[in-house]
Amino acid sequence: QVQLVESGGGLVQAGGSLRLSCVASGTFFSLDDMGWYRQAPGKERELVATIETGYMTNYADSVKGRFTISRDNAKNTISLQMNRLKPEDTAVYYCKADARIDYDDYGVAFWGKGTLVTVSS
Repeated sequence: QVQLVESGGGLVQAGGSLRLSCVASGTFFSLDDMGWYRQAPGKERELVATIETGYMTNYADSVKGRFTISRDNAKNTISLQMNRLKPEDTAVYYCKADARIDYDDYGVAFWGKGTLVTVSS
């Protein structure tokens, strides 16, 4: 019911910046909490940042002060501005959305397919 498509990944040198975007589409009643997660080679997927419908945000300690998450409720999109990137930020970044398909439905998590971010030293 909900499709999430990420974009903006790529190769960047340490200290550089990238901006990731995620667009939600499909048939749903509402999008609730949304966020970005990442998975580095050989590691488990971890939370990067989340943002509520009312714009309250939460960040992993490793990215605080460097990354900024935002959302546009009218366009059903979220973004992740990543500054001062480090090699340890290298990972596949996934968009996640909690959505309700109709007005009385229970919120269900949906995931995008991911976009690769590679930071070289």
